[in-house]
Amino acid sequence: MRLAQVRTAVAGALLLAAGLSGCGLTSGSPLADSVQPGSIGKGRPLEGAQLTVTSKEFTEQIILGQIMGLVFKAAGAEVLDRTNIQGSIGAREAVKSGAADGMYEYTGTAWITYLGHTKRVVDPHGQWEAVREEDRRNGITWLAAAPLNNTYALVANQANAQKYRLRTLSDVARLTKKDPGAATICGGSEFSVREDGLPGVAKTYGFALRRGNFKKMDDGVVYTQVAEGAACALGVAATTDGRIPELKLKVLEDDRHFFPNYNAAPEMNSATMRKYPAIADLLAPITKRLTGAEAQRLNARVDVDGEDPHEVAKDWLMREGFIREG
Repeated sequence: MRLAQVRTAVAGALLLAAGLSGCGLTSGSPLADSVQPGSIGKGRPLEGAQLTVTSKEFTEQIILGQIMGLVFKAAGAEVLDRTNIQGSIGAREAVKSGAADGMYEYTGTAWITYLGHTKRVVDPHGQWEAVREEDRRNGITWLAAAPLNNTYALVANQANAQKYRLRTLSDVARLTKKDPGAATICGGSEFSVREDGLPGVAKTYGFALRRGNFKKMDDGVVYTQVAEGAACALGVAATTDGRIPELKLKVLEDDRHFFPNYNAAPEMNSATMRKYPAIADLLAPITKRLTGAEAQRLNARVDVDGEDPHEVAKDWLMREGFIREG
C-alpha cells in the first residue's frame, strides 16, 4: 500500500476507533473456558489482569487470537475476546490505542502497510527487528516472531498449470503477453491495491494484465474458483492456507523474490507489556511452535473440516501440553 493510501487508511481507522461500536470492537465476550497452566503459566503470573485480545477476520488470525486469549486465561487473566475484526487497520488501531492489549500480526504487513515502506527486508529476522525498532514510537511492542510465514502466492489448479506451463511468476508474466485472455487472476480487494500485492508484483514481473482480468472476490471463494479453473486460471492465496493441499493447488514460485516476509508475531500494546512483562515468556514457546506446516493443518481444520476456530486453538494448546483443562 502506498504511503498516501496508508495515511488515508489510518485516518479512516482512527475515526473507526473513535466509534468502536461501528466495527464491533465494543462487542465481544469473556472467555469462559476453565483452563489451567500446563507447560506455561505456572504460578498464574497474570492473576487479576483484565486483558483484551483481537484479530482480523480470516481463519488463521482468529485461531491465533484464540490461542493468545486462552494462554492469558490459563495464566490467570480475565480475557475479553474481540477477535474477528474486519480488515487489517481496525485491529491494529485497537492495539495501538489500548482498546485491545494484543494480537498476532505479520511483520510484512506492519513494515509496508502500517509503517509505509516500499522496499522489503529480505532476511526474516531482519524484517522483524526493523519493525520492532520502528514501531516502538507507536506504543507497540513486538515479541519474538514465529517460523510461520503467511506470505502471498499465486496458485493454479494442476490442469491449468500444465496447460499454460506455469511454474513461476515469470511464467505468469509471459502468459499475460502471449495469451492475455487466459491470464485471469482472482483475489481479494485488499490485494488489488496493496503495494505488496497486485500493483507491486505486476510492476516487478511486468504483468500485461488486461483490464478486468483481475476479478475481486472474497478471499475464501478464490480457492474453490481456482480449483474449478474456469473463471480463474490463477488465484491469490495465503501460503499457510489449508485449502492449498486439500484442493491440490500448485503454488507458483516467486522467482524474483518479490513478496515480503509475513512472519506472525505478537504485537502488544507497550503499556500492557510494562504492566505485565510475564506475557513475553508466556507466548515465546507457543510462537516458536507455530510453523507454516502447523498453521496449514490448523487452518484446514476450520476451512476444510468445518471446526470452530476457538475449539481448534484450545485443542492444539492442550495437545501440545501448553495448557490443560481445570
